[in-house]
Amino acid sequence: MVYRNFSGYLREKYRKTVKKICIDGGFTCPNRDGTCGYGGCIFCGERGAGEHIDASCASISEQVEKALANTKADAFIAYFQNFTNTYAPVDVLRKKYDAALVDDRIVALAVGTRPDCITEDVAKLLSSYAEKYDVWVELGLQTSDDDTAKIINRGYPSATFAKAAEILRKYGIKTVVHLIIGLPGEDLGHVAKTVRFINRFDLWGVKIHCIYVMKGTKLEKMYLDGKYVPPTLDEYVEAAAYVLCHISPDMIVHRVTGDCPRDLLVAPDWNRDKNNIINRINRRMAESGWSQGCLFGRE
Repeated sequence: MVYRNFSGYLREKYRKTVKKICIDGGFTCPNRDGTCGYGGCIFCGERGAGEHIDASCASISEQVEKALANTKADAFIAYFQNFTNTYAPVDVLRKKYDAALVDDRIVALAVGTRPDCITEDVAKLLSSYAEKYDVWVELGLQTSDDDTAKIINRGYPSATFAKAAEILRKYGIKTVVHLIIGLPGEDLGHVAKTVRFINRFDLWGVKIHCIYVMKGTKLEKMYLDGKYVPPTLDEYVEAAAYVLCHISPDMIVHRVTGDCPRDLLVAPDWNRDKNNIINRINRRMAESGWSQGCLFGRE
């Protein structure tokens, strides 16, 4: 394998079939409620990246129980996915996480959040689950360029990511960083800058997302107004391969693309074929004799 993918990590660690249960924890986001901004990031829809989550169940425990009943697997990951899943008092967070951990087949707790919503108290709470569960936090960095961060309405400087990563490291919490390729105004030079930035930290994993324009977002308006042009598939493949070649060979690659629900996708059209994107990246790496981390430290 040309990179250390997440499915391989799960097979090696658990020796059985493990599936994610994607959970809507009922959170919001500090750049939606006015704490640091309104409207969310320009690429984010009304469900805060939870468009794939079944919205028919009201409670967290109902979501989990339904998934357990309808998903064939030997073990499960409780994944708090959309919006900011550490954005609440610690006692509220504990109740929400506990509500998801309702079955002995659940072996891991994964929490998606923002760096500006990581505190020592939050890290202490998450570390309290680590004795029984595999625990990790996913931080939405997207880019290390603070000018781009303003354009996408991220709501915090990259220095905040550095602080959050240090807090999580201090408490032994694994950290996954989210990167987006194709943000407005960015090119391969910006990707290289972001890779140099994340390589400063002891990160466990990475999620590489291809940008997509989704209906109802501010990015859609930019696209329709001619103010934003998504990358081509070839450009995305080159950038994703660059990331893979320059990150640490020890990192777990949780994904190399992101997919938008078909009924919500505006552009680019190539985003509709996730398997083709993955195959193109794998082929580009293999044909060039590249592997994960082969240029680590030479970015």
